[in-house]
Amino acid sequence: MFDNKEKTNIESLGEFGLIDYLTKNIKISQKSTVKGVGDDAAVLDFDGKKTLVSTDMLLEGIHFDLAYTPLKHLGYKAIQVNLSDIYAMNGIASQVTVSIGISSKFPLEAVEELYEGIYLACEKYNVDLVGGDTSSSKQGLVISVTSIGYADEKDVVYRSGAEEGDLICVSGDLGGAYTGLQLLEREKLVYLENPNIQPDLEGKDYIVERQLKPEARRDIIELLKSIEVKPTAMIDVSDGLASEILHICKQSNKGCNLYEDKIPLDPMTYETAREFNLDPTVCALSGGEDYELLFTVKQADYDKIKFKMDITIIGYITEPSAGCNLITKSGNLHPLKAQGWNAFKPAS
Repeated sequence: MFDNKEKTNIESLGEFGLIDYLTKNIKISQKSTVKGVGDDAAVLDFDGKKTLVSTDMLLEGIHFDLAYTPLKHLGYKAIQVNLSDIYAMNGIASQVTVSIGISSKFPLEAVEELYEGIYLACEKYNVDLVGGDTSSSKQGLVISVTSIGYADEKDVVYRSGAEEGDLICVSGDLGGAYTGLQLLEREKLVYLENPNIQPDLEGKDYIVERQLKPEARRDIIELLKSIEVKPTAMIDVSDGLASEILHICKQSNKGCNLYEDKIPLDPMTYETAREFNLDPTVCALSGGEDYELLFTVKQADYDKIKFKMDITIIGYITEPSAGCNLITKSGNLHPLKAQGWNAFKPAS
């Protein structure tokens, strides 16, 4: 995981020395940040707007494997998965806090690499790192990120606003992160059996990046605002398309029809799924970690979005008694089931 150059033991710095080292170059860019790192709490001022807060935790061995996850990518991803929740509320992400639990196997240089990814994501998405915590860990690396954002009350979008007849839309393409994970896991097994064999990821850059370095879809929120379309309901696709649309339907007390042939799949995702004898549609429905935005819009907004790049209409909302269904390419109707990520499923 680390090269053989001499490393700096974190114990030589101590907790406060580590915090000072990691935060010395922080620059504040948000006017809503009154006080960032350096006091008992950050001070934020959103000028009367609604404040949005979301938290996610990433655990080594559960959410990521350091055998194939570069620490810089991991830091970047940790921020992205949290910003995605703010954008899923139709809000603007403005600040994050980052807490880490690290074991003695991590030298300072490894933590620095992790934070390089964190700072890169913060800079790219114009958010301020305003606090956090550090602790020792005996269970491996732990990363907890809290994202903070804001929106005018009239702009906030919940999962519960979908109405019968609304169009179901999704950004980007789906299933890529899951197929990328299958590829990385396969190459890890090959390496463990024979360390002399180098990973074969040639031509698979897109799906590997979908897994290791996802991008939160702030651009979709900006696009919708520019064409004056406010979604009626919205959620980010972290646990798979099926799970997420079922969340919207449950919260909105509605049903839905999704069309299999409308679900956006990148050709590399499709081909790789077939290589692994997986159904590409199942990868999209249940794979997760795509961090695209799934949302519903009124039929009156159809002309505004029908030709927009990176937005696909994949179905429509129905009355609750119709249930939640997938209409297959052959025209058959199947009930949708949530088979995505289960955080508390026992290890096999």
